[in-house]
Amino acid sequence: MGKIVISTNVSLDGVAQDPDGKEGTDVGGWFDQFMTTDRAPWLAILTQEAMAAEALLLGRRSDEWFAERWLQRSSPFADRLNRMPKYVVSSTLDEPRWSNATVLTGDVVDQVTKLKQSVPGEILLYASYQLGQLLLEHDLVDELRLFVLPVVVGGGRRLFGGTSGRKPLQLVRTETVGEGLALLTYRVAP
Repeated sequence: MGKIVISTNVSLDGVAQDPDGKEGTDVGGWFDQFMTTDRAPWLAILTQEAMAAEALLLGRRSDEWFAERWLQRSSPFADRLNRMPKYVVSSTLDEPRWSNATVLTGDVVDQVTKLKQSVPGEILLYASYQLGQLLLEHDLVDELRLFVLPVVVGGGRRLFGGTSGRKPLQLVRTETVGEGLALLTYRVAP
């Protein structure tokens, strides 16, 4: 059975929205501003994570965002992302933009449950914070890996939206990445 892992960048106050500023929000652009000397060790961890994973799970907008940025790149990380199987959750998309991708339509909870049953290893969820919130709400997430950037954004959509109840987590690892990032790894408690 597969394991869904949300691996994402967040601000200290939990904002996940518009990290590169390309969505045009007032809070956007915080990632590059605060990811300076820490980029190389951050990328090394992401590369190792991608090499060990079986698949990526994305929402439609994340599929478009990643395809635009990664299809033309070549590096161990880019090559792995471009080659690995991807599953894009969408009710409007017919053809995904990124390579080696399958569109999941219909009931998201049902489709992702089936995906977990069919993929034997880690299924990474990058950037798709709305999808991540839905999967957390329905207890389909197994682990969270949060790269916490040293900035309070003050507004914007957060990774953790409203849930119908408490979601207990167990801290299993903390790591300092470079000089200013914290990597917090939590397992969803049974």
